Amino acid sequence: MGIIGILPLIAENFGVSVSTAGLLVSLFALAVAISGSILPLLFSGFNRKGVMLLAIGLFVVSNVVSMFAPNFTIALIARIVPAFLHPVYVSVAFTAAASSVSPEMAPKAIGRVFMGLTAGMIIGTPIASFIAVYANLEIAMLFFAVVNALTFLAILLFVPSLPVKQKQSYGSQVRILKKGVVWAAIFGAIFILSGMYATFSFFAEYLGRVTEMSSNTISLMLILFGLTGMIGNLLAGKLLTNNALKTAFVYPLVFVGSYLVLFLLGSFTVPMILLIAFWGVLFTFGLNISQYMITSSAPEAPDFSNGLFVAFSNLGVTIGTMVSGAFINGMGIQSVMWVGIVFLLLGFLSILLFIPLTRKSNIKDASKLAA
Repeated sequence: MGIIGILPLIAENFGVSVSTAGLLVSLFALAVAISGSILPLLFSGFNRKGVMLLAIGLFVVSNVVSMFAPNFTIALIARIVPAFLHPVYVSVAFTAAASSVSPEMAPKAIGRVFMGLTAGMIIGTPIASFIAVYANLEIAMLFFAVVNALTFLAILLFVPSLPVKQKQSYGSQVRILKKGVVWAAIFGAIFILSGMYATFSFFAEYLGRVTEMSSNTISLMLILFGLTGMIGNLLAGKLLTNNALKTAFVYPLVFVGSYLVLFLLGSFTVPMILLIAFWGVLFTFGLNISQYMITSSAPEAPDFSNGLFVAFSNLGVTIGTMVSGAFINGMGIQSVMWVGIVFLLLGFLSILLFIPLTRKSNIKDASKLAA
């Protein structure tokens, strides 16, 4: 998602609108959504180290192609193709983290994985933005290629072989889709991520046009957003471990309130700086909560459920970005906050359904153990 910070520059470079440039986010997410429910399942029996190397290698090739893209169409294709293996990589990381600790501590372990992802955003997004502003987009894409190449080498040299010890049948994993609680969690994740990315996909554009920040200041705001997001990961892991259902219940309501304040104070620089810090905390909370809901509803199929999280959360990214893009064209950039609010309220309704279904499912599981 490091590309989010340079969407306005991409739009200018290729002579397209910002909403069109947003396709680099939304179609990437759509590709992930399409493959996320299929490929993690198909790759669940393969050595996980080899799968990670394949995914990262494809991203390196994609970045190199993007450097020399003569037009927006080629850049878009280069962006979409590696996205199909993205959910496999992420699913492996989540499964490995959760399996390394007790089930009760899994949310904290997952929070640490999200912290790594957030750290990558902190480093990658502002650096890419800085390079694109002071050099050009080609050098920014070279930066992404170098980072992915170093990641490839690190996995190759330092990650041990990760063979699957006990392969589950495809049928036993797919069977979790018969559970109502799984679908409540899936819809909750879709709506929450839609609400998050309806605004975040146009973060740079909003700060530039509404708050009237410069490109350099926006880069600093992205760093602030990422730093507070790391704090959000720690808090989310702790709160989900202590009281997951109450945390999930309160979260969308707090986020709706923050969007209302962002809408009202968007043109004031100092309040926006404080709000961006809080926004970063809430953003990573949403990732942790969405992942928790889906995987906790189907602990018997960790690879597949993590794949479902990646798939449907990215479907949410696609929906949120596309809907906001349409509203920007018709009603202006400030409309993204209202789009986010509507999606978060739908997420809240899904969570209201998820909570009793989770309690009912836990009672059934306890009864089976007692028998």
